[in-house]
Amino acid sequence: MIVIVLASAPPKLRGYLTRWLMEVRAGVYVGTVTARIRETLWEHVLELAGPGEATLVYQAPGEQGFAIEAHQSKWYPVDFDGVTLMCRPSEATVPPGRQGFSRAAKQREFGPRGRSRRRR
Repeated sequence: MIVIVLASAPPKLRGYLTRWLMEVRAGVYVGTVTARIRETLWEHVLELAGPGEATLVYQAPGEQGFAIEAHQSKWYPVDFDGVTLMCRPSEATVPPGRQGFSRAAKQREFGPRGRSRRRR
């Protein structure tokens, strides 16, 4: 049995998956397929997902009895002593982008004493 969860997926991909799997909720597909078909479906999902996110959960030998794969997701699978966990990076591990603006821009926004000039 496999479960595929999609977020922001194009309609073409959703239509393709309904050929093989049953949509039990918007973006959640469930079905029983062979390993070869599962791998082919996942390859098509990776090709057609575009900017969307996809997660695949399937039956696998091991302590949990399943395996997880993720594509373009903030959450990623991590093997922790033989148990697969989904990990979400904390703000400290995410590489910082632009930290702020120049001192002059902050003074234009908040004034020289740090109070906001905008009306509330």
